[in-house]
Amino acid sequence: MGKKRRPQTTKAGPRVTSAEIPVVGAREPCPCGSGRRYKACHGREAAHAVTELVQRPFEGLPGECDWVALRELVPAATVELNLVEGLPEDVPSVTLATVLPMAWPALRRDTGAVLLGLQNDTASGDISRDLADTLQRALTAEPGTPVAAERVAGEGPRLQDLLDPKGGFSPTLHDGFEFWLEDATSATGEVAASLERANAAAIPTARLTSVEAAYWCRTPEKNHLRWVMSHPEEQLLDALARLHAAGASSLGEGTRLVGSFRAHGLTVPVWDLPGAMGAEETEKPAEAFAERLAEALTSDAPLTAEQRRARGGLTNRQVTLS
Repeated sequence: MGKKRRPQTTKAGPRVTSAEIPVVGAREPCPCGSGRRYKACHGREAAHAVTELVQRPFEGLPGECDWVALRELVPAATVELNLVEGLPEDVPSVTLATVLPMAWPALRRDTGAVLLGLQNDTASGDISRDLADTLQRALTAEPGTPVAAERVAGEGPRLQDLLDPKGGFSPTLHDGFEFWLEDATSATGEVAASLERANAAAIPTARLTSVEAAYWCRTPEKNHLRWVMSHPEEQLLDALARLHAAGASSLGEGTRLVGSFRAHGLTVPVWDLPGAMGAEETEKPAEAFAERLAEALTSDAPLTAEQRRARGGLTNRQVTLS
């Protein structure tokens, strides 16, 4: 279940617009007249506004839970994106990809099509704003060129401003990264070798169809189900504790709820599954669990002592990814 940890705050702080930030050097006197250097005065506030972490950067987008999964859990997937103002005439498509070759933030193909990478490190604390900036630059980049990362102004648009809220979000999962190339079968030399290395490192993953944003994956030791849920964290943990104390938190024989991730403001319960339990065999148990969870979420009764112990165990096994 281990993943690298990232700093987290509870909410975004105030943002400073470009009109409020004087164009001065960090070591120059602050224009406010305080007598201090800019970096120690208003420059500190400006830098804080840029780096403050937005807890739920994908909130308000169609498929928020799947955005989180593709950002943190899924190795190889693509999604066709729809822009609220439509595509420019010379851009036939815009595709979100979990990762791009050389960890490029974006790529403009020779055909003019745009690929936007999701799993890159970002320059500010707002992933949505950083991705929106990269997307806008990719739309006007020269065909056949990658798009480099840049620091984003605090007042720029976010994905929520650029993407059509009615466009939907339907991920396509891939066994490997052939989608990097327009014709992967013709790859030779170092390109073919790089593609082979990337494919070898990808964990087999499938998205369940019976429930939303639940991803089965196979590892050498065992299989897992990682299910991104949008319920408020405290309410969800209470519901999971009720089910766990009642012996109803598993997905069948040989499975167990082992903990959860916390990622981009959402909670991701994780189950261990037997090696023989594939994605298809997980569908019906997951659907049945969703029904039990929905019922448990309706309860507002105080937790019993046994349920509190179960909740404590779940909380102790929670890992923060973002």
